[in-house]
Amino acid sequence: MTRLSTDPGAGFADPVLASQSVFRGVMDALARPGTIQILPTHVAVAGPGAMSPGVAALVLALADHDTPVWLDPMLAANKDAANWLRFHTGAPLVDNMAQCVFALIGDGRSMPPLEQFALGSDEYPDRSATLIVQVDTLTDGPPLVLSGPGIRGTAICRAGGLPANIAEQLAANRTLFPRGIDLVLVCGTQLISIPRSTRVVTQGA
Repeated sequence: MTRLSTDPGAGFADPVLASQSVFRGVMDALARPGTIQILPTHVAVAGPGAMSPGVAALVLALADHDTPVWLDPMLAANKDAANWLRFHTGAPLVDNMAQCVFALIGDGRSMPPLEQFALGSDEYPDRSATLIVQVDTLTDGPPLVLSGPGIRGTAICRAGGLPANIAEQLAANRTLFPRGIDLVLVCGTQLISIPRSTRVVTQGA
């Protein structure tokens, strides 16, 4: 049985099984936008500094030497974060957010505008960034009513700790499809996806 690592310098105790579990969780989230997915306890990792267990697990499972990673100022402030990421994933860290494949956002409220990240091209829409964003909550924030592929009717996302204009940013992001940004919002070991194909129907009070 895989055990939770409590060493802040450690990665997955069982890299193969843990990566498979996390990847399935991410794929389920992307297939069902707005629906909370819960990562198994055994894949939680004590990441460096302010990096949550869910974000640490996602980057360990998804990043490698071919996927440049950008850290927001909150996560980059921990001097051990860069070494931890390089050691466990081999991913190069970049200072220019427009050059990253994955952006790790520790402070969702201060997340840079989506348009500043790589949006892909009409020929290669897959050359866009995926943002992994730490949020305060996935259940008690202002409601975003979502529709689109993978959603039966509508879904309500209640993430808290995002920019005040996130609905407008997501609406603009949708107009770029098939280009655009995919978001994975993480609270603890819970996650929700808002891929580029998702429409924001309304923003509640």
